[in-house]
Amino acid sequence: MRSQFITASEVAEMLGISRSKSYQIVRDINKELKKKGYITIAGKCPVQYFKQKFYGFQIPGGASDD
Repeated sequence: MRSQFITASEVAEMLGISRSKSYQIVRDINKELKKKGYITIAGKCPVQYFKQKFYGFQIPGGASDD
């Protein structure tokens, strides 16, 4: 089963950035989600929302930026 969340370590590896920068990105994404009323997990963010933010496309049935 594929995980619904991406970790800061996976973000660092995927984007080729430092772990500290990836934690900052995950924190920023989680702040946005918390502001919208979602429950967040430190050090992880929803993979669909991450892809939407970084690759700029809507995932059918995924998170929306309303």
